[in-house]
Amino acid sequence: MRHHISPFVARRSVGAVLAFMLVAGCATSPALPHVALASTHDVVSTPASTWWRVDDERTQTTACRAATDAIQETLRHSPTTTLMAVHGRDVVFSFGPTDRPSRIASARKSLLAMLYGKPVEQGTIDLDETLADLGIDDIGGLLPIERQARVRDLLAARSGVYHAASNGGDDSAAAPPRGSQQPGSYFLYNNWDFNAAGDIYEQLTRRNIYQAFAEDIATPLGLEDFHVERQHRNGDATRSKHLAYPFTLSARDMARIGELMLAHGAWDGKQLVSSDWTRTITTPVTRAADMHPAHAARRGIDYGYLWWIPEEPADSPLAGSYFAWGYFGQFILVVPKRDMVIVHKYDTNAAIGDPIPRLDARAFLVLARRLVDAPCG
Repeated sequence: MRHHISPFVARRSVGAVLAFMLVAGCATSPALPHVALASTHDVVSTPASTWWRVDDERTQTTACRAATDAIQETLRHSPTTTLMAVHGRDVVFSFGPTDRPSRIASARKSLLAMLYGKPVEQGTIDLDETLADLGIDDIGGLLPIERQARVRDLLAARSGVYHAASNGGDDSAAAPPRGSQQPGSYFLYNNWDFNAAGDIYEQLTRRNIYQAFAEDIATPLGLEDFHVERQHRNGDATRSKHLAYPFTLSARDMARIGELMLAHGAWDGKQLVSSDWTRTITTPVTRAADMHPAHAARRGIDYGYLWWIPEEPADSPLAGSYFAWGYFGQFILVVPKRDMVIVHKYDTNAAIGDPIPRLDARAFLVLARRLVDAPCG
């Protein structure tokens, strides 16, 4: 297991957002040396855990406790089911149920990126093989130019394949005409790429995605709420034969996945994901300015291999961070500068596109910046 830096770094940081979100418009101040942890009280009982530790709230100052109460109340009226921040094994902030599995939407794709690491390292998957090499096709047939897309192009959302996907929640409505873009040259967040990447994984490894995740990550990592039998691929098979691979995870299990990435894939003396691969998938392939459509470019968030990387100045606490992102506000943010992981969930039965409140990536990052680098008390 990796060694963690002093927990006081996280303690001063988490309390900060509570104070600052009470005073709208305040700028962050330099972090102070020793302040109390944010609390988990009065929202939901923190479930017994085999891993996570929650500090005694009596270590908090009165001012920090008051700020905590205020932000808890704010979150009760926001599109948030759970917000959890961890530093090592310590839960430094918790709101809502952390042990309830629910859909994580497109954050699933970042899990697939992690699974790719071992077969890529072993040579089972060659990222430069094309769809034609692998015999990948779809309903009605792919165009010859589309079949020249490489596996790495799919992982980077740069395939140039604009065949209909089996599920929504992407930018395919803004896709250029089929056959108009050379594979590898044009970024468009398109579920066809991600779903086909799932099928390629299963085809080449001869392993079911969920079973592989259970064996390679969930079991050795000790996830507490993951049940492989509850995971099922789905989608509209009349549109595409490449189905989605939704995952249901609890916030505390998402946090542990973030901790694994923070540790460069090492856990309890074992390398679950190659250290080099964790760096590869979280290194920008596409800068925000080069994304399509225009609204994607305006976000200021780069893309690696199925992980998002915010564009941050060098002195930002989020410089070097990266995150998994799912529709409606599902996030796993890894913050190496603070040795922290922040998880946000919003559970809803709404369909993608329904006009309901949700926390988008930019709003989440505003919260995260305050959470990691503002003083308390």
